Amino acid sequence: MPQPPLLAHDLVRDMGGRRVLDGISLTASPGHRIGLIGENGVGKSTLLRVLAGVDEPDAGSVIRPGGLGFLHQEMPYDADSTIAAVLDEALREAREDLAELDRLGEELARVPEDDPGHQDILDAYGRRLEQAQDRESWNADRRAALVLDGLGLGAFGHDRTLGSLSGGQRGRLALAALLVRRPSALLLDEPTNHLDDAAAAFLEEQIRGLPGTVVAAGHDRAFLDAVCTDLIDLDPAADGPVRYGGNYSAYLSEKRAERERWERRYAEEKEELAKLRHATGVTAHRVAPDRGRTDNEKMGYGHRAGRVQSQISRRVRNATRRLEELERTQVAEPPRPLRFAVAEPAARIEEEQRPLVSLRYVRVPGRLALDGLEVSATDRLLITGGNGAGKSTLLAVLAGRLPAEGEVRRRRGLTVGLLAQDTVFERSDRTVRDTYDVSLGPARAEKVPLSSLGLLHEADLDKPVGQLSVGQRRRLALALLMARPPQLLLLDEPTNHLSPALCDELEAALGPGPGAIVVASHDRWLRRRWQGRELRLAPGRD
Repeated sequence: MPQPPLLAHDLVRDMGGRRVLDGISLTASPGHRIGLIGENGVGKSTLLRVLAGVDEPDAGSVIRPGGLGFLHQEMPYDADSTIAAVLDEALREAREDLAELDRLGEELARVPEDDPGHQDILDAYGRRLEQAQDRESWNADRRAALVLDGLGLGAFGHDRTLGSLSGGQRGRLALAALLVRRPSALLLDEPTNHLDDAAAAFLEEQIRGLPGTVVAAGHDRAFLDAVCTDLIDLDPAADGPVRYGGNYSAYLSEKRAERERWERRYAEEKEELAKLRHATGVTAHRVAPDRGRTDNEKMGYGHRAGRVQSQISRRVRNATRRLEELERTQVAEPPRPLRFAVAEPAARIEEEQRPLVSLRYVRVPGRLALDGLEVSATDRLLITGGNGAGKSTLLAVLAGRLPAEGEVRRRRGLTVGLLAQDTVFERSDRTVRDTYDVSLGPARAEKVPLSSLGLLHEADLDKPVGQLSVGQRRRLALALLMARPPQLLLLDEPTNHLSPALCDELEAALGPGPGAIVVASHDRWLRRRWQGRELRLAPGRD
């Protein structure tokens, strides 16, 4: 029997006095792998929780296939539970399949074919056999070992307790348990968190091999590109969430085409508005051709003048009606993409040839060991490496925030900006708007309005910065750097906490951005598309 789809109809969910889901409908058929994308707070995790039945909608309905699996933040096990217990539960359905097939097979052997109950037993055997084939139940134990190894947990003893694992390791174990189960429908919330490149690639391969439905919310563009057959953009739109066929690359192509159509329509309507305003404002004052009457025209002048006036009045009325209609329905101006402000003249140093920063035999014991690095005035440098390789440490050394052994030379008067992973503002009681104005100064803040950057919602601008989320604080810090670019810009995991669309805009802005830019990132999509230099760090040593 084919697996049923996952169906949601007109879902509404209010949380904290705010409507998070507003009439969302979704059809997810087996074989479809749907990615949920959009800004933080648009309801991706909320939708997954409602689809999974963890939360109930305030209105609407969900029809779920049996055996649905959901990856979310908390594992349903005590800290004293072991890896073996988690695996036993993950393997339970497959073992039940095999045990039931054995029982039904024995019963079929006992019951004669002409017995009235034989066909019922045969039908039950067929259903269970198909279910076991979908779950690959005969291969479950081998699959469990393969999945643990693929997600970096293969070396862990099965007697290890969950309390002895880090948060990231517990997250990978929860993901492994779902892959071992092979549920008929799988819901995933940020599944590549805590995964290195090899584990993420393994996960993608496993998910592509699932026969059922997959719905995943995530910011990982490489994952969305490798896995998804459809994408749903939950960002607010006039007609509600938009569903795009294809993977992330296909989504980008369609979004570019949409943007081009939007810009073209806006330009055409703007040009038409100018012509209509001219027609109604200037032509309306033209009574007739401005020339004198000849003797031969005097008899018919009044008739001809009236006819000309009637024609002009009709054109003016038509233009006025069209102007009123177009002003009422005119398409909004496309928002400007994220871009760095033009650097101040004093900061333009591209002409100079000597490096901004030069490092020689730099050591931060246990964290960083680097024999040499120079950053030029127009450099684009990507710092990569595994966890603990020293990426953040190197950025802190370049910024002058962390002392290091060895030789560190910086150009005199060098301006440096660092977007750190942990962002703290001096005055937590000051509003976002006031923090921006005070940090930049009134003139610069007026020249580059915070709202024009598209990094923070208008509703958040009057909140105290102490009430912002980690992601919102990083967006504010990024806005300050983009509004007044330093000569050396250092970005530590800049795409964290940004929507995929905003990540794309930021990456596009880095290329032509002013000054030197050094980025440390584990973002696979960013790294694959990077156009500048790359420095890969090995783990630091004493």
